[in-house]
Formats: sequence, structure tokens, C-alpha cells
Amino acid sequence: MSGKLGVYRILFVVCLVSIAVSSYAQRPLVQFTVEAGSAERIDTPISVAISRDLAEKMAGQPYHLVETTGSDQKSLAAQIQPGDKPLLCWILEGKTPVGQKRTFELVQGRGPRSGRVQVSKDDKVILVKVGDNNVLQYHHAIVPSPAGQSPLFNRSGFIHPFWSPAGAVMTNIHPQDHYHHIGFWMPWTTTEFEGRPVDFWNLAKGEGTVRFKELLGTENGRVFGRFQVRQEHVNLKAPGGEKVVLNEVWDIKVWNTDGADKGFYLWDFVSTQRCASDSPLHLPAYRYGGIGYRATAQWKEDNSDYLTSEGKNRKNGHGTRAKWCLMHGPTEKDDAGVLFMGHPDNHEFPEPMRIWPEGDVFFNFCPVQENAWTLEPGKDYVFKYRLLVYNGKLDPEAAERAWQDFGNPPAVKVEQ
Repeated sequence: MSGKLGVYRILFVVCLVSIAVSSYAQRPLVQFTVEAGSAERIDTPISVAISRDLAEKMAGQPYHLVETTGSDQKSLAAQIQPGDKPLLCWILEGKTPVGQKRTFELVQGRGPRSGRVQVSKDDKVILVKVGDNNVLQYHHAIVPSPAGQSPLFNRSGFIHPFWSPAGAVMTNIHPQDHYHHIGFWMPWTTTEFEGRPVDFWNLAKGEGTVRFKELLGTENGRVFGRFQVRQEHVNLKAPGGEKVVLNEVWDIKVWNTDGADKGFYLWDFVSTQRCASDSPLHLPAYRYGGIGYRATAQWKEDNSDYLTSEGKNRKNGHGTRAKWCLMHGPTEKDDAGVLFMGHPDNHEFPEPMRIWPEGDVFFNFCPVQENAWTLEPGKDYVFKYRLLVYNGKLDPEAAERAWQDFGNPPAVKVEQ
């Protein structure tokens, strides 16, 4: 009998230890309150700064969020974006009405399984997928010019294609009317560098180009996938040979919003530009330059249109300013569209736009359309944009709600 009691005592101690360990694992490391504020939120990406100590503590450890708003607790995937200023990121799932608050706790332990955002690289491209579905492709290798065209059109450092959730190609490359248009890219047009004109956009001039330099890093995860690349803006006709004018970093983050099921992909684009020498880059006022988008060749004047946050369209949108602009039309996978969103931190926000009043669809947020600008040595110039790529139609109210998530995100309070 005493032997059995000994076994029971051991089992009892093991249970207590297990309960203690489980309790410790679920003890919140930090608590968050998310306030919707003045806008309704639907499947909103959240990014909140956390301490480096916490980020280092969680490195390599399983963790997740537990929503504690109501009586039924729900586990959510969370992901830490490392860096000098680490961020905890998650998706505020479902609908959060105006003025509502939701509370969360970060705890250790395995969280819910969900699809992952995967970033992969081969000898030509960087491909981002959510689950089994392609989202966007970045070309780090040189893409040659079209047959019979000048090698000056050879180019790397751009996105083509990006896809709709249904799988439609949403970009166009090397169209016959503008061989230098390459999907989604970001060169300056009319510039002056060390007393010389340098056009990085119109490649046929042979004055300038933009090139991929190196891959800085990639991240895969249940909440987002991300990659960073360094690019060089090069003056091809500098005395003594080519000279790098700007160093640029692209930081691209694709959010896991269950796009294939919910009908939209969401990704953030950040360009950080810095003079590569002691010489400034002067940007005279000009009608286009900066982030550019050449849409699928299926979008023609008679079957597609634009709509801006100020209610402008194809015929009256050029030269106006807006927080956002959407473009839409038919594809081989039914109707689809792209919503471009500018950030309030951007120079000249709300930025002027280059919109083609006729023909195919081209779009450009152009911060130098009205006023000249000079990029000075020793300073970082940051440009932030978000794209929502969607199936079907998007009404102005939904577009504005999506921009609010980007330009006026929910407030997050941290309690440690």
C-alpha cells in the first residue's frame, strides 16, 4: 500500500509542476489595447513597437496573442519584426466598429496554425506567395530589352508581375508605346546632378538607370512576409565613367490577410533614398517621376477607369492631389483592381498624380509635379505606399476605409 501512495505522491507532484509550467507559459508578457478610433476596421494590420529586451527574449521561442475582449478567448498568430525598433505585428481580424476597443495578451506557447507568407529567391527573381498563391515578383537579375530594341532598355530592380487574388496578371512590361515601362518601378525623370541632366526614367536617352545591388534580407511568417533590397540610381554619362547618384532600399511587406479566400491582397512598399556622394540631386518640377505603375494590357480606355479619394476619374484626375487612387477593369480572371494609397508622412502629401486621360492605364504619385525639390547629402528620404489588389469591384467607402487603416491606423496602448 505504501508503494502505491508513493506513486500517487509522485503523480501529484508531476501534475502540480505541469500546471505551474502551463500557467507560466500562458502568463502574459505584455498586454495591448487596440482602439478603432474614428474609422471602422476590417482585417486591419497592426504594428506596435515593443522593447528590444522583449524581442530578444522571444527570439526562437513560440508565442501567440490571446484576445481577451469578450468572454470567449481567441488565439491569434503574431510575428515580431526584428530591428533597432522591433515591432509586434498581427491582423485585427474581423470587423471592429468605430469607437470600439479590443484587448490582447502576448503569451508564450504554440499558437494557431495558419497559412504562411513565403519569400523565395532564385537566380532571377524574388517571389512572394501567401500559401500556394503568387502575390508579387521582384526582378533582381537584368531583364533584357525586347527583341530588336536598344540594350539601354535592359533593367533590373522592379516588380512584375503582381497578381490579383484570382491569379490575374495586373502589370505590363515593355509595351510598344513605352518600352521603358516595367510594371511597378521608381525612377526620377527630369533631374540635375553635378550640373548634368540625368533622366533615370526614359532609358533610351542613355543618361541614367536604376539597378539592383544586393539582397539585404528576407522574412517568412504567419502574419507577413518581407524582403529588403538595395538599389543604385546610376548616372551613365558621368565624367570618368558611371557614377552612383542615389542609394535606395526597397522594403516590401506582404500581409497574410487570407487574400485568396477574402478576395484581396495587401502589401506595403517603402523606399528609402539617400545621396551616394557629397553631391545633391536636384528635382525640378515635372509632370511625372517617382513611383510608377503600368497596368495590364487588358485595360483600355473603353473598359477601365480611375477613381481618386477626391472623386476624380480618367478625364479630370491628372494633376490633382489625392490620398488614394484606384484603377479597375476586366482581366482574364474577371474584374479586378488596384488601390494605391499614399502615406501622410510622404513629401507633398496628398501627392499630385500623373493619370493618363486616354489610352491604357498608367499611374504615378509624383511629389515633384508642382514644386521643385532637392535631395541633400546625409539625409534619408522615405516614401511609403500601400497597395490593395482586389477581385471584382471596390466602392469609394471601402477604399477610404482601407486608407484609414494605413494613414490613420488604430491606436495601440501597451501595458507591460
